Amino acid sequence: MAAPTRRAWLAAGTATLAAWAATGCGFQLRRPPRLPFGTLCIVGFKPTSAMGVAVRRALVYAPDTRLVADPNQAEAVLEVLGDAEERSVVAFTSAGQVREVQLRQRLNFRLVTPQGRELIPRTEILQVRDMSYNERDALAKEQEEQLLNRAMQDDIALQVMRRLAAVEV
Repeated sequence: MAAPTRRAWLAAGTATLAAWAATGCGFQLRRPPRLPFGTLCIVGFKPTSAMGVAVRRALVYAPDTRLVADPNQAEAVLEVLGDAEERSVVAFTSAGQVREVQLRQRLNFRLVTPQGRELIPRTEILQVRDMSYNERDALAKEQEEQLLNRAMQDDIALQVMRRLAAVEV
């Protein structure tokens, strides 16, 4: 076996220095925000709501906050006033075929205490994505639409988390 070359020693030293520098810079993975209440109840989502699943999934990872079913046992109640998934055609070809569609995810909510004090007034979060469309690729475009809707739902759920974390109880 050949002795390590100067280049090998230099590469090993550089890698060690980079690892040492990364640990000293304060780098941390993103964590879910801490919510200012210990228990939270979510009311208003339809049982089959994909947005409801995304919001609950985001809230499950909140440290020190537990989801409860009864609003009277919660420190705060997230009231969902509306949740909509919309799709509209925005462009056609000269032959009248669909060329582009616009996808929208909309969530209206407010945060109140069980006694009725409003912590977050009625708020709407809207996500919009434009998607090209071609009849030949209908199956692939359907899958792309599902992925875009899921991404918008996750984005909205994270925005809800940040707004809940900013509440002063």
